[in-house]
Amino acid sequence: MDTMRDRFAPVVSRLLDEDPRVAVVLAEIGVDGFTAARRRHPDRVINVGIREQLLIGAGAGLALTGMRPVLHTFASFLIERPFEQVKLDLGHQGLGAVLVSAAASFDWPAGGYTHMAPGDISLLDTLDGWTVHVPGHPDEAETLLRHAVAAGDDKVYVRLSAQSNTDALPVDGARFRTVREGRSGVVVAVGPMLDAVLTATEGLDLTVLYATTVRPFDGPALRRSAGAARSDIVLVEPYLAGTSTAAASEALADIPHRVLGLGVARRELRRYGTVPEHLAAHGLDPHSLRERITAFTRAASGAPGRPKT
Repeated sequence: MDTMRDRFAPVVSRLLDEDPRVAVVLAEIGVDGFTAARRRHPDRVINVGIREQLLIGAGAGLALTGMRPVLHTFASFLIERPFEQVKLDLGHQGLGAVLVSAAASFDWPAGGYTHMAPGDISLLDTLDGWTVHVPGHPDEAETLLRHAVAAGDDKVYVRLSAQSNTDALPVDGARFRTVREGRSGVVVAVGPMLDAVLTATEGLDLTVLYATTVRPFDGPALRRSAGAARSDIVLVEPYLAGTSTAAASEALADIPHRVLGLGVARRELRRYGTVPEHLAAHGLDPHSLRERITAFTRAASGAPGRPKT
């Protein structure tokens, strides 16, 4: 199966053909995928070289002229390194763009910590008005890329990952999807975490919601699943643990609830390893998730051998 990033250049190349407003700005990464598109649209496929601050600034300049810029590089170079430009060139000036990242939290461990960005969405959360898509399958990535480009002049971040669920689900660029229903709590699985969550919760009386658009956070869907009684909510995110706990708590402000945020830990892993090893180290493999989720939900019910909270 191809990857989400394999879909990026073909989809955006077609969008360049279909919409004269679309422009692509690259910072060396991904240039080869746009060779043919650059021949057809030399004025709308731009490579600024390894200059990530310029990547954002050039995109903002295009937006000022009425274009719909799509900006692409690794997440750490797209959000973290040029954050001042994201904040000022786009946010402060009220300009829209589509930021499409690669490498996610640790998709390329051999690249080291410079190429890891588990805090990207937490960083964007300090700014106003961003839509954030986290697809879990290449087919979903294609749909959400089209949603992002078609979203008027909004600010949109599309987080592509080499990790993928086995099957794609219908996504609409807005709402969470109910995948499994239960009565003892709600687990929100974000993007490529769905397969692991479904395996981890097999046989447990838990609702599983699938989230591929996490900003705006679909509070109404969470409220419907939580109901009016005391609820236990577990968020399983493929980036920094706890990124969405505040959003979940805000959605349930008038309902007694507890929230457990599972994701990438803040501690830095200083060995390259493999993606599965990183997942296990952060407790995001199915076995670890099952242990952590059952411990949390059993503690609430006062099950034998578990402390009450």
